Amino acid sequence: MPKLIDFKLIFTEIPKLLTALPVTLEITFVAMTFGLIIGLLMAIVKINRVPVFSQIFAILVSFLRGTPLIVQLYITYYGVPIVLQYINFYQHTKYNINSVPALLFVLVAFAFHESAYNSENIRAAILSVDKGEIEAGEALGMTRWQVLRRVTIPNALVVALPTLGNAFISLLKNTSLAFVASVVDLTAKGQIIAGANYRYFEVYLSLALIYWVLTIITGFIINVIETRITKFKHSPIVMEEIV
Repeated sequence: MPKLIDFKLIFTEIPKLLTALPVTLEITFVAMTFGLIIGLLMAIVKINRVPVFSQIFAILVSFLRGTPLIVQLYITYYGVPIVLQYINFYQHTKYNINSVPALLFVLVAFAFHESAYNSENIRAAILSVDKGEIEAGEALGMTRWQVLRRVTIPNALVVALPTLGNAFISLLKNTSLAFVASVVDLTAKGQIIAGANYRYFEVYLSLALIYWVLTIITGFIINVIETRITKFKHSPIVMEEIV
């Protein structure tokens, strides 16, 4: 009877797969960073009901939350070159479409996808901040920006951190879709290895173990950060340092 499952291969292939781990982590951290920045901007605009921008962001968030991530990846992958062609034609520029790295398409798609979810999480967290604390900051002579930086954001961060942590873990797992843009992340590396040895089952089990361990480590780090921030929630000096 042939060897249906090579259990040893499950573990021996892990080092080869880990050579693509930096790409997966780069996508995760860069997309999450820009997703938080754009999400915070969207949340502030929607809370303050800035004309035009508020409506535009509402439509953008609805679209990004209402369409699959893989479709957004394809739209970015095929859409950005078309936009560059239009710019070259009408603005007489000479952007080299072929020189745009595939990783850029993935980062753009993931960052905007994350921003849609982060904006709603951040908005809900900001609205949950006690107005009395904001008024106290204003009574102390703080400017609007100082109140936002020293009072609103630190308190909102405590509320938003669990959901943002879950979003980060989901993003880490969703990076497995980056292969559609020809980016060699963990999953794409697994497909390459499996295509060479035809041991798809073992290789995908190896991938599952790697993602599982990454999720456990990430969850542990988020819990430590959450505990630390919650512990010093009522210490304005410490919260200012964190921000």
